[in-house]
Amino acid sequence: MKAVRLTEVGKPLEIQETPTPAPGAGEVLVRIMAAGICHSDAHYRAGVSYAGPLPLTLGHEIAGVVEALGPGTSRTHIGDRVCLHYLVTCGQCHHCNRGQEQFCETGKMLGKHLDGGYAEYIAVPERGIVPLPDEVAFEHGAIMMCSSSTSFHALRKARLQPGERVAVFGAGGLGMSAIQLARGLGASEVYAVDINRDKLVLAARFGAIPVHAGDADPVELIRQLTNGKGVDVAVELIGLPVTMRQAVQVLGVQGRAALAGITRMPFEVDSYNEVIGREAEIVGVSDHLLQEFPLLLDFARRGVLDLSHVVTRTVPLEAAAINETLDALERWGGEVRTVIVP
Repeated sequence: MKAVRLTEVGKPLEIQETPTPAPGAGEVLVRIMAAGICHSDAHYRAGVSYAGPLPLTLGHEIAGVVEALGPGTSRTHIGDRVCLHYLVTCGQCHHCNRGQEQFCETGKMLGKHLDGGYAEYIAVPERGIVPLPDEVAFEHGAIMMCSSSTSFHALRKARLQPGERVAVFGAGGLGMSAIQLARGLGASEVYAVDINRDKLVLAARFGAIPVHAGDADPVELIRQLTNGKGVDVAVELIGLPVTMRQAVQVLGVQGRAALAGITRMPFEVDSYNEVIGREAEIVGVSDHLLQEFPLLLDFARRGVLDLSHVVTRTVPLEAAAINETLDALERWGGEVRTVIVP
């Protein structure tokens, strides 16, 4: 089968012929119908985040059709439409038993530690198979496995309640899901913060109040728009020290800042004025949970989460097109979300 693989850090991905995997005990073979291209993949290619051992097929946002079943599978059938939880976990350790499988003691991630979705087929444990409703396109199901689910997990970690105000920092693929999900969970107002005017226009179509961070200080502007109260929940999806700090600064009394953007760079916080004095919280967000997918997919099935304007581009399973997309992501540019359709 064809696969587009990372063979050397800092170098373009290469297309290779690799054996089609055979499903082992408890595994399912999936014919990949769509694979999202995530900003994390650009980090792996550049060496900002570790991925390996190499060579490795990238891609952790995957949807497709069940092609074959290994021995011991019980709830999946050939021909099922599915999407894949990208965490491959043991299901038995302390963290897995508590429903916190992102901290599994032996856990690995598709497209980072194990071959992922930039290919024609993939074999995965049946435990990570998520049924994809007929009403949800493969392209949308794929990106829901990372961008939408991470945003959903962030909002749940921040304990968003109906009637609360939300600020979303970053109006890309994750941000568009966060905006819609916040509205679906009952937020009274959602502020979308970005420097890309086109993305802010799209955010407004989803009911957000656009805040252009290049025109004014977004913290000051949001405080003006909220009569000085700030927001109850801020979700940071970019991974820059400046936006993480702003996500804390924009909080009101007992506000919660959920930080999901990945970075190794620290940021400063005024411990009394911004956190202690407001009883504010800074909440780390890591991945998402298998148990969250049924409700998330139901939001998509019912149209509460509309990804038709979020997947703005599809590309074939070709190294040049994928590398071009990763190049744009490294420049913090590109489409809202690009998906590979083999």
